[in-house]
Amino acid sequence: MEGTAGVSGRRNADEALLDDPAALAEHDPGGMLRFTASAGAQVRESAALTAETNLTALADDGRPRAVVIAGIGTAGRTGDVLATVAGPRCPVPVIPHRSAGVPGWVGAADVVIAVSASGRSPEALGAAEAAHRRGARLVAVGAPDSQLQAVAERARAPFIPVPRRAPARASLWALTVPVLLAARTLGLVKVNEADLAETAARLDADADRCRSTAESFVNPAKSLALGLAGSIPIVWGSSPLATVAARRFGDTLSANARYPVVSGALGEAGRGRVGLLDGVFGGLAEGMRDIFADQEETEAEGTRLRLVLLRDGGLNAEDDADEPLAVEERRADAVQTLAERRGVRCDVVTAEGGSALERLASLVAVPDFAAVYLALAHGLDPMAVPAITEMKELANQ
Repeated sequence: MEGTAGVSGRRNADEALLDDPAALAEHDPGGMLRFTASAGAQVRESAALTAETNLTALADDGRPRAVVIAGIGTAGRTGDVLATVAGPRCPVPVIPHRSAGVPGWVGAADVVIAVSASGRSPEALGAAEAAHRRGARLVAVGAPDSQLQAVAERARAPFIPVPRRAPARASLWALTVPVLLAARTLGLVKVNEADLAETAARLDADADRCRSTAESFVNPAKSLALGLAGSIPIVWGSSPLATVAARRFGDTLSANARYPVVSGALGEAGRGRVGLLDGVFGGLAEGMRDIFADQEETEAEGTRLRLVLLRDGGLNAEDDADEPLAVEERRADAVQTLAERRGVRCDVVTAEGGSALERLASLVAVPDFAAVYLALAHGLDPMAVPAITEMKELANQ
């Protein structure tokens, strides 16, 4: 049927497939699991490439009035990461920008960081060109020998080359590290070499825990994927840092596993979206469920919510009060209690690590693998997403 060419897979997840490494490899011909496991290596490589780029001129004109991070998709998430790692006490506004060009107020007093994995996204290219025209300081991050590098060279701006070793959605860390180190040059974040090393080590350790040969009962990503199978996932983060991870999980579940997802901040959810727990896919459906029915009968009864709560008990380095932590922890406890009372199943991923960057990594790594495993359980190739390809073709007509 027209419009569905290349779409394949199965409606119900195959649990047994996840414990068959040979079958996983067969269903993952593009190597998305391998790319996901490269996150730690991405941190190390991008840190080395950034160190080879002369960023000192960025700081010559002093502290900027504002920093704009221009990009879309995964590149756009780098701006969210920077804003969160910089924290509320950052001396200048850090503004992620996902539209073409730059905000109208950007001028010579500002810095624009243009990010694109391919080096050819219209959003990053338009922002880089606009920054050059307006006299703003520019840093560009993307594929070497790309259009974005050409724009940076014309503007005599620093360009940090990030080799395209994986799809953009599997390159979060490769793109994020240069953005953070550029911000460090401007004095906006305190990310040191130890933070990067610990973050890379954390990503490596989680990749080992989530490897394809680890069976579901000891593999946290496979367990999370099977819990989400056949559900409508709701992913909420208990803090600004955890909210970035929640939105990242929403991105990967949608792109890799083709699941509809509700994601965002737990604080915002408490002002309205928490009502989903009472709805026709939540408590209303769970209240009518036969607790003695087997799994197949339960699946046939209809789709239900599955809550994933990303909890971050740490504070940003700049924070000196416990009140934000206490409020976030009370909200997280409350939503878990609400879900339990309504019979809505809840998975919890808790941040670990000393620095904000390492805690973020601990919240992103397992969900990244879970999204890939969920795709594979449905017989979907997480690399090849026909709708994404078709949309690009249609939009460029």
